[in-house]
Amino acid sequence: MTEQRHIVPNPDGGWDVVKDGAKRASAHADTQSAAQDRGREILHNAGGGELVTHGRDGQIRSKDTIAPGNDPHPPKG
Repeated sequence: MTEQRHIVPNPDGGWDVVKDGAKRASAHADTQSAAQDRGREILHNAGGGELVTHGRDGQIRSKDTIAPGNDPHPPKG
């Protein structure tokens, strides 16, 4: 299964980075943008996956595929 992290509003303010099935947030940030940046970093280090951003209403706003940081076969360029 692909790793996922969700960017969700924290009821006490700010935004949380949450892994599927986790009881606690992986990270917390004051802004949604900062939480997205941290979520990308976490997924990059975890071997890639999907970052799912939710709005304040809980609805999915966007999905972003994050490449792994340790790709043994990087593209030639």
